[in-house]
Amino acid sequence: MLLGSVEAGGTKFVCAVGDENYRVIETVAFKTTTPEETLGQTVAFFKRFKDLKAIGIGSFGPIEVRKSAPEYGCITKTPKKHWAHVNFVEYIKSHINVPIYWTTDVNGSAYGEYILSKQENEKLESIVYFTVGTGVGAGTIIDGKFLGSLGHAEAGHIRVKRHPKDMSFSGICPYHEDCLEGLVSGPTFEARLGKSGREVPFTNPVWGYMAYYIAQAVLDYTLTIRPNQIVFGGGVISETFLDMIRKEFADLLNDYVDVPDLKEYLRMPRAEDNGSATIGDFALATKALENEAVEKL
Repeated sequence: MLLGSVEAGGTKFVCAVGDENYRVIETVAFKTTTPEETLGQTVAFFKRFKDLKAIGIGSFGPIEVRKSAPEYGCITKTPKKHWAHVNFVEYIKSHINVPIYWTTDVNGSAYGEYILSKQENEKLESIVYFTVGTGVGAGTIIDGKFLGSLGHAEAGHIRVKRHPKDMSFSGICPYHEDCLEGLVSGPTFEARLGKSGREVPFTNPVWGYMAYYIAQAVLDYTLTIRPNQIVFGGGVISETFLDMIRKEFADLLNDYVDVPDLKEYLRMPRAEDNGSATIGDFALATKALENEAVEKL
């Protein structure tokens, strides 16, 4: 049985085909350009696999995940040019008629880490996956289910207290300016310093400001969700930066509630190169197959 995965990011798409054990058979990556070109490349990749049974899609957002909503399957109010209100699911289904599980890219990553933890016989009841890259988001799983009823979570747009030495930067989010995403996503380096984050040494105070903002988000999730673990992925995250976040978080928490050792509680993904998203999408594709079978009863 072959399963498909689409990690649809704002910068690039990663498509993969794997088996029922979530082992990758073939993968391809290409830039996110126009919907017609990018979705066309996605369809062309999957059409090569005649035994494909289902596809799990994790997309940049915001997206509509409620099946009862008129815009189900659509990317909605994204600032990404040409992609607002594109019906992603309908396009794929019109070319490849297999069950599709539709969720956010970060939910796919969260589910992958949840599956990997289960395979390690780790008894996790809940997990949060933060991605900090071109955008910022968080996927939360509690007892195997995603958090959110009216729609998916939009953790990248929560408000944070400004660092006293960072008051002059207005933020880059077109909707909220200085929300979490507007202050810590990858493109903020260009907006603040005129260069990419890869060129900015960790001695630059901007990294400290960003660690302070992300630590606030971690504190909020710790106090409201009380998850077993919080995982960090995305192009901005590294072990060096995560150590800075851990320190800021410890200062903000001030031993108010018990959490595990911070090296375990706030950790990098188990899967390398953001592979947790592909594993999660494969597992969700399996769920789509199961859901269709139940609906036919």
